[in-house]
Amino acid sequence: MVRRTREAAAATREQLLDAAERVFRDRGVTRTSLAEVAAEAGVTRGAVYWHFRDKADLFVAMCERATSPLDALIEQARGTHEGSPLAALRLLCIDALAHLSRDTRAHAVFEILFHRSELSGELAGVADRHDRECANARACVETVIRRAVAAGELPRDTDATLATFAIHAYVTGLMHEWTHDPDAFDLRAAAPALIDAFIAGVVANPPRTRPAGRGAGSKAAAAVATAAPRGK
Repeated sequence: MVRRTREAAAATREQLLDAAERVFRDRGVTRTSLAEVAAEAGVTRGAVYWHFRDKADLFVAMCERATSPLDALIEQARGTHEGSPLAALRLLCIDALAHLSRDTRAHAVFEILFHRSELSGELAGVADRHDRECANARACVETVIRRAVAAGELPRDTDATLATFAIHAYVTGLMHEWTHDPDAFDLRAAAPALIDAFIAGVVANPPRTRPAGRGAGSKAAAAVATAAPRGK
């Protein structure tokens, strides 16, 4: 009897998470009430509060149920220690995009995060969690880039931190655009060419560390001084 009750409770919880995914995706998180989630799941509002404290708790549980492409990248990066670092980076980025394209739950969650939610107010905790996830992914990528520098695949004066931010922005930008319009292009098929083009650009002209005292401000000042008209 106890086992049956637990199984029924687990099934109800999954119903609610499935319903939240559908309603959040359709209406947006801010505009959706827990009563609407309950109605979509075919249960009472009380059942929602039995499993989740509030909408933020429900939203976090929905996100945690999906395997994030960034989490997958982190796990894969931790096991990447041999061979070409740039080849490893290429595979990490391609696999993250492919994961998003083939995992329907990850696709739904990222679509909601990118386009159907305002991560503020009651959802501020979700924003913090997402920021930590992104920071962890960047840290893993930066480790691989520093290995590429040490291996001579990138120049010694490559700014690894800036290169990491560029790669992260590029990959998450692709995810953002594709979840907005999945019919625009086949993300899984295009991923290798898209990543190859970006890495080729980094190899050809990576961001460089700047010598002390030669920052952007001094360069801008020098440019202005050069362009300024000379007095007679």
